[in-house]
Amino acid sequence: MKLNSHTSLQVGLLQGHPQCLDYGPPFRPPLHLEFCSDYDSFGCCDQHKDHRIAARYWDIMNYFDLKGHELCGGYIKDILCQECSPYAAHLYGAENPQTPLRNLPGLCSDYCSAFQTNCHSAISLLTNDRGLGGSHEKDGPRFCHLLNLPDQDYCFPNVLRNDHLNRNLGMVAEDHQGCLQLCLTEVANGLRNPVSMVHAGDGTHRFFVAEQVGVVWIYLPDGSRLDQPFLDLKSIVLTTPWIGDERGFLGLVFHPKFRRNRKFYIYYSCLGKKKVEKIRISEMKVSRADPNKADPKSERVILEINEPASNHNGGQLLFGLDGYLYIFTGDGGQAGDPFGKFGNAQNKSSLLGKVLRIDVNGAGSAGKRYRVPLDNPFVSESGAHPAVYAYGIRNMWRCSVDRGDSITRQGRGRMFCGDVGQNRFEEVDLIVKGGNYGWRAKEGFQCFDKKLCHNASLDDVLPIYAYGRAVGKSVTGGYVYRGCESPNLNGLYIFGDFMSGRLMALQEDRKTKKWKKQDICVSNTSTCAFPGLISTYSKFIISFAEDEAGELYFLATAYPSAYAPHGSIYKFVDPSRRAPPGKCKYKPEPVKTKSKKIQFRPLAKTVLGLLKEQSEKAARKPSSATLASSPVRTSSQKGSSKKPASPSSSKKTLQAPGTQKKARVWSPGPQGKRKQNVKTHSGGMRQSAQQRLANRSHP
Repeated sequence: MKLNSHTSLQVGLLQGHPQCLDYGPPFRPPLHLEFCSDYDSFGCCDQHKDHRIAARYWDIMNYFDLKGHELCGGYIKDILCQECSPYAAHLYGAENPQTPLRNLPGLCSDYCSAFQTNCHSAISLLTNDRGLGGSHEKDGPRFCHLLNLPDQDYCFPNVLRNDHLNRNLGMVAEDHQGCLQLCLTEVANGLRNPVSMVHAGDGTHRFFVAEQVGVVWIYLPDGSRLDQPFLDLKSIVLTTPWIGDERGFLGLVFHPKFRRNRKFYIYYSCLGKKKVEKIRISEMKVSRADPNKADPKSERVILEINEPASNHNGGQLLFGLDGYLYIFTGDGGQAGDPFGKFGNAQNKSSLLGKVLRIDVNGAGSAGKRYRVPLDNPFVSESGAHPAVYAYGIRNMWRCSVDRGDSITRQGRGRMFCGDVGQNRFEEVDLIVKGGNYGWRAKEGFQCFDKKLCHNASLDDVLPIYAYGRAVGKSVTGGYVYRGCESPNLNGLYIFGDFMSGRLMALQEDRKTKKWKKQDICVSNTSTCAFPGLISTYSKFIISFAEDEAGELYFLATAYPSAYAPHGSIYKFVDPSRRAPPGKCKYKPEPVKTKSKKIQFRPLAKTVLGLLKEQSEKAARKPSSATLASSPVRTSSQKGSSKKPASPSSSKKTLQAPGTQKKARVWSPGPQGKRKQNVKTHSGGMRQSAQQRLANRSHP
């Protein structure tokens, strides 16, 4: 039994927080709880577990006469039902998977005394722990001392009656400044500037992760990665190791009918004739011989656009609900869009600084490998390129299509984009047909080119949100959360800033149509003290992603060079509430794999691991002082011939996925099963980049 004093992890370092015995957050039971009704609206029991607890209760009550029922029934029900409490993990000491569960929940002293006095015979029926069973008969105070919790706010029944603790149960936790308290799990690492993560929508639940250098890797639902890349275009893709080089492999999307036609689309920088830099949008197919390999001979160039400068290359590809391909291009680079009288972005005959909309399901006129949808907004406008869908864009970096609410479908089909600013404002936009987003006349809500701004139309599409340089310098567009596992996040648009490393969320007020911004904080070790969760991440936020089930991720690096293998992928976890057990289960369709699987090896230290290190370090201090005062040498010091490790040998090297070695490791998830006496493995903490990036636009 775990007592309330010392453990391998000092629970005193953790403030009790909502958590169940399976290490997951509490949930709203989908069906009414008939027995443990105190936890009917929010807790850790579904109807199946409620029935199981009720059955155990009646088994115990069979040992009592009528008077025993009256005296002890309420106590026994209360104690058994603490497994359903939102604070069950704290009550049973289950916040650390390396320590055993308490046999009985933590009881407040007055309640425990009354229970022990009136129903001491019930204790042996509730637990088979001999220490508890023997103590209750001879020494009531000792029995209650064993069940005591150091913090009286969290013992039962105080925890149930504490309005401060229960006022916001089930809601996203916020700190005193309103910062949303979320946590992360590390999903992948060792990547070279991961710019995109997408799924094929084919039921396999694979991740396709693209590196800026032009390599795409496949990650399987079990967390492993295939050791052979899905696609390798390093020899064609134009990029360099320079920090801040925006060229490279920038976009990837799968056809909505990929299951049938095996088609996907890519967007990358390359050199044309006479070394002219250009962006290329191509169609490719997956190999018939191997579903995890692209057919290198299948590339069919759909569109090429010359780039007058090396920056502002855009890079997003999306399919809308209409089945058309949307292409998001940058304004051509340099500062202030200096090309022509009005700049590329305002020039509707240019394909730069635009959202383009094309039909890739057939050939067009004049040898074009696409058709122009007849309802594109400028097909009849003289001088305008018919593929233009929206314009006035500087350099949209990362856009997404809202899946819509799973029940009401509200928001379905909306396109969100982060548009990187010049030197004052970053903005988030909703894309509308024919919209003019103002650049270079406007930046954010303000004028940039005053002359153009005063002559601009009054119907320019304004951002739904814009922020200044105090918040960040390079927006990275995100997604509206529509997943299953974290119902609190439904409808939040989550995005970030590449330079500042801030994570943010926007929530729409449906009545006013205004969007409210809140910061997201993931540094709270108390909130994130779940197995497998981390509260740190690499600073430079490159991209966001959602998996096939709609769960949300972001891609970041500690050193933003296209050839530096310091990129990682993180998944968002809400520690306040989860979906009911069983609701979010899915069965991935099997996919045959011909290449080897490389098991995931986490590098980021978990919160529980860090707290354990702190506890062990604190425990070593007194013993170190004792050893220092003693003249006796330890056996390990006697005759030791080992040389101290060199600085280079002590450093952990992050390897690119292509060179990563296999490693077996146990990495508990937030809902993992209890395993005792398991050694956890973790690498060193990532170092943040030492260099500041100047005049940065996007990865």
